[in-house]
Amino acid sequence: MIDKKLRSKKYFFTTLFLMFVAFAAFAQDSTATAPVEMADGMRASGKIYVVLAVILIIFTGIVIYLISLDKKVSEIEKELKSKDKK
Repeated sequence: MIDKKLRSKKYFFTTLFLMFVAFAAFAQDSTATAPVEMADGMRASGKIYVVLAVILIIFTGIVIYLISLDKKVSEIEKELKSKDKK
């Protein structure tokens, strides 16, 4: 029971942290004096969406990998705890 509560809190705070990091990473400086020519060119030709899609796919893959890794580690921890009790 406690393990589920702790795990749900951990996922909540991890998600919250990732959201704050994403917001900070995508925040733009409104005081920038010169526009970025490469970004404007990629936006005009539509390639910026390909770049964004690749970044999202990589990020999603990393998140899925970390979640599966966490599940495996949790299972190993449970096995170790059960072996210690015997």
